[in-house]
Amino acid sequence: MDWSTSTLWWLAAGVLVAAELATGTFYLLMLAVGTAAGALAAHAGLSGTAQVVLAAVLGIGATLAWHLLRARSPKTAPAEANPDVNIDIGQTVHVPGWQPDSTARVAYRGAQWQVRLAPGATAGSGAHTIVAVRGTELLLSPVATSTAAATAPAAQPDPAVPL
Repeated sequence: MDWSTSTLWWLAAGVLVAAELATGTFYLLMLAVGTAAGALAAHAGLSGTAQVVLAAVLGIGATLAWHLLRARSPKTAPAEANPDVNIDIGQTVHVPGWQPDSTARVAYRGAQWQVRLAPGATAGSGAHTIVAVRGTELLLSPVATSTAAATAPAAQPDPAVPL
């Protein structure tokens, strides 16, 4: 069986795409873009050297571009402190008081939870925000209260607007 050069390039691209699907890295997909460019160069009748150079330039260029794009993008929080992963992050709980070791027990979502004060936070009773979940322990930070919100009068409903 005699395979054309473009067929070999397409097979290499397919192998790279399959490897990317198996490993989950996006970089192999960028290299597959380069091999697809090599296949298109073979279809266009370019020489073997031109095919390899085009595939290498596009594959390496796409990989470097993807790497630079990822380096510029903002880093996501770790799963234990990411509200996109854990719905408890950002919720408020009431802490009646803290133990000397900066832990307490609070009622949250129908159960008793062990909580710990976040590093750098000061202990005090009252409302606290969940900043991370580590196993079965909630990491808390005090809720920042603004003096403007505390002294502002409550908004009165407009009698002209029906509820």
